[in-house]
Amino acid sequence: METLGAPGAGAAIALENLFPPLPSEVILPLAGFTASRGDMSLWAALLWTTIGSVVGAIALYWVGALLGRERLIAIAAKLPLVKVADIEKTEAWFAKHGAKAVFFGRMIPIFRSLISIPAGVERMPVSTFLLLTTLGSAIWNTLFVLAGYRLGEDWERVTDLVSVYSKVVLVVVVLAVLAFVVFRVTRAGGGKRRAS
Repeated sequence: METLGAPGAGAAIALENLFPPLPSEVILPLAGFTASRGDMSLWAALLWTTIGSVVGAIALYWVGALLGRERLIAIAAKLPLVKVADIEKTEAWFAKHGAKAVFFGRMIPIFRSLISIPAGVERMPVSTFLLLTTLGSAIWNTLFVLAGYRLGEDWERVTDLVSVYSKVVLVVVVLAVLAFVVFRVTRAGGGKRRAS
């Protein structure tokens, strides 16, 4: 950010979408803090971080689109404890709730990046995907950039609060995966796939 200014913040957020271990919860408040020092304008920070979010999301959308339904099903058929029927149910769910999933998914750690892939697999219209991703990302980014801007030197307090939120989301995901595995293993016929 010091070298590239607001476009550097956008590039960092684009990379965060592609490599989720880079936390937006650190990058965004830091961009706000940098803006509060006058090293970049607040509007530029908001604009470029949102552009970065959209660029990263559209890259993952195309990964999903190139992967496609048939390859996804072929991969799922080889995974233990996964049934083709699970993929079909997920497709049906995404067909019904895809717009909400993309919009709200942009505000949930872990899913922020991952939600772009099923959108691509299901070939959600690109214009719809871009609109929902831009709106969801703009809300998320604005909250964190403004928090960093307001807190100034204490911008790291934002990451402390969000790390609790992220950990809660992670625990819920881990418990859901464990429940799925236990259910699938203990259920009669668990691990058998539906005949093609």
